[in-house]
Amino acid sequence: MTARRTPVRVLLAVLTALLAAVAAALPQAFPAVARAAETGHDVVTWAASADRLGEGVADRAYRLVVRTSVGGADLRIRLTNAFGDRPVTFDSVYAGVQQEGATLVRGSNRRLGFGGAHSVMIPAGGTALSDALPGRLPAATDLVVSLHSPDAAGPASGHGMALQTSYLTQGDHTAQESGDRWSGTTGSWFYLDSVSVRANASTGAVVALGDSITDGWQSTVDLDRRWPDYLARRLQRADTQVKGVANEGISGNKVLADGAGQSALNRLQRDVLSQPGVRTVFLFEGVNDIKAHTGVTAQDMIAGYREIVRRAHAAGKCVVGATVAPFGGWSEWDPAAESVRQEVNAFLRSSGEFDAVTDFDRILRSPYDPERILPFFDGGDHLHPNDKGMQAMADAVDLTALDCT
Repeated sequence: MTARRTPVRVLLAVLTALLAAVAAALPQAFPAVARAAETGHDVVTWAASADRLGEGVADRAYRLVVRTSVGGADLRIRLTNAFGDRPVTFDSVYAGVQQEGATLVRGSNRRLGFGGAHSVMIPAGGTALSDALPGRLPAATDLVVSLHSPDAAGPASGHGMALQTSYLTQGDHTAQESGDRWSGTTGSWFYLDSVSVRANASTGAVVALGDSITDGWQSTVDLDRRWPDYLARRLQRADTQVKGVANEGISGNKVLADGAGQSALNRLQRDVLSQPGVRTVFLFEGVNDIKAHTGVTAQDMIAGYREIVRRAHAAGKCVVGATVAPFGGWSEWDPAAESVRQEVNAFLRSSGEFDAVTDFDRILRSPYDPERILPFFDGGDHLHPNDKGMQAMADAVDLTALDCT
């Protein structure tokens, strides 16, 4: 007996009905996803403060490795020409995922646009935000941004002390995923200012505004052991809405005076308040002002802190202050500087002007010589903590204080 065949048109009708049923069920099956798409917002997942960074080189390409904190969709990057004295053009910009060295995960490298165009010209002093790149970027991803400028010249903008190996080459090889042509290396991040993703509307970020300790000096290169990195890992594991961490530390930076980068006061808007999704500013600066012996008093420092708090609060952000860590044994330490540090820390602890305070001085100091870092945490120069000290700092942060309203 021969089996009867089902007509093709019947099969097509059944398949069409099934597909319609599945499509109708999707909004109910994934309501959280639908709501996130409607109500989400951009949140910074990585950032590094810009400064002057030598001279730009025409026809050079950079393959910059950065590590994300919060995960999300629709990646955007911000490029900077903040310290340039002329326009700079980027005619090819890609984002991918690092496999090893300059080699990318196959199929991950995709071109970024700017206002629908493949290239962008950034005027002197300006920045440029890319179009959103569809797709999801997980937390703790080794993201690679490759960019090429045909005309870079004059002062370059970027972050000098990356403590991360990135790669460079002459000519435009940004589209390739192989690392074969990327033979040069650099320990700086050129022109890349920040990275953001689209996250749930309740997700926020914290920005660490600081100096070389926040920048990570004396932590291990290429292992992401700055204290904000350890903080990001804690936040990923914690039941908190703050997931993004932006490290806006500059080695040698001061609260009051320009020098190693613009002062914290002068760069607050660009480096901190302009970043998307920021809920809290974590302020940990002051040792460079104090140890410079320029006549800065504790009252000068307090006035600077108050101005940062005032401007951050006016922008709707909370501010966590951190006490100035001990630096006895450093060449610029003396009793006068120590006296200013103690007075500043007394203000930070007791003024009530911050939304919360983290006592890094108490965490790092030796119980036997409180003017010095505990030797177990000392990176060797009596000012900068080592990896263990960086972790202890991150562990001391009250996560609930970051998730403030």
